[in-house]
Amino acid sequence: MASLSRRRGASRSGVVEKRNLLTVCRFSVKTLLDRSCFETIDDSSPEFVNFVSILEHILSHRLKGQTTWFGYESPRSFWDYIKGACSKVPHNCIRSIESMENVRSSRAKGRAWIRVVLMEKRLSEYISFALKDFKTTRRFFEEGAIMLGEEAGLLADTLIGLNTIDFSFCLKGEGLDDSCPAVIDYTPYLKFTQSADSISSDEEEMRTLGSSGSESSTPDKTATAASIFTEQSTLFSKCKRFEQKYRMALEQKGYLEELVRLREAQLSEAVSHNKALHQSLADTHLSHTLEKQQLEYIIVELQNQLTVLKNNDLRSRQELTAHLTNQWPSPDALDANAVALDTLLYRKSTGQWEEKSFQSLEQLSAGMSLTSNTQGKEETPSLRGLCGSLTSVASYKSLASLKSNECLASAATEFSSPGVTPS
Repeated sequence: MASLSRRRGASRSGVVEKRNLLTVCRFSVKTLLDRSCFETIDDSSPEFVNFVSILEHILSHRLKGQTTWFGYESPRSFWDYIKGACSKVPHNCIRSIESMENVRSSRAKGRAWIRVVLMEKRLSEYISFALKDFKTTRRFFEEGAIMLGEEAGLLADTLIGLNTIDFSFCLKGEGLDDSCPAVIDYTPYLKFTQSADSISSDEEEMRTLGSSGSESSTPDKTATAASIFTEQSTLFSKCKRFEQKYRMALEQKGYLEELVRLREAQLSEAVSHNKALHQSLADTHLSHTLEKQQLEYIIVELQNQLTVLKNNDLRSRQELTAHLTNQWPSPDALDANAVALDTLLYRKSTGQWEEKSFQSLEQLSAGMSLTSNTQGKEETPSLRGLCGSLTSVASYKSLASLKSNECLASAATEFSSPGVTPS
């Protein structure tokens, strides 16, 4: 039962809000038409500021929010709806509004759009075209919105009267600042001034009440039927005036109650928006903390991988050094080869040791085999041509320098010619 009463109260509140916004919009259009007869309407005109605030409230009435990645809805401006529903209007100004450099936020773009279409005298055309795109309107607004009801058509008809006004606006003024909220001023429509006739009638009424009180204390028994009839007609007219004043006071009371309700709704909306901002701040802080932890973990992981790569590189260098070292014979084998070379290269000829050389290792091996085959035989000059550069002292030195290269595991000392004396 309580939930049913709450639903009924919410439904009635929505209906009253829509009716009041449309009524105030009609009043605002009338005041703009009256003001345009005497002066040019610009951003400084209070009637225009109030009209823009009313129009923003109408276009933002029950506008759906945009669902973010975190799962909650962020507020959205009516410019998103206008941009989507009026993109196919012939010769529209949507692209020029989007390309304005000094207008950044969505609300500021919507306010700039209102001023541009008022100067072009096409506001009613844009609203009518947007209402025809019912699919887009349904996607942007909730149930019970003004743009989804029959009142929207009346709104477009009401705005046609603005096409007779020549507006002049500066699109770099303070009116485009999105930090300034759209506040409706109801005081021009709630103002009540008591006329002079009403004041005189009140004074006469007070005097009549005072005289009637004194006469009741001392009633006149000689009153005639004519005076009684006159008094009754006077009382009847006074009752009519009292009834009219009561109705006016009741209407004023209704307006004031609506103003209080609107302020309470704005306060609750501000509180809910504040809570949403706190929740967004908490979610942002949580996501920042998680991202920081993930980045720290990634940095540690990258450092570990870099250490492993350095170790693998060092190990590969060591293996390459060992592989290159194994390509060469051991120092003992080199010493034995050197002694064999000395024995082969230095031979006795006519009582003297003479140095021989071989052009290649094949010639050296051929020479060694030839020497072994011809042991005990006399040396002939034909064998001397087989000596090459490897039998020279310079060749020994180059071999020693090759052994001492940094690629070898242990560098050998430089070979010197064997000190063999002829026997």
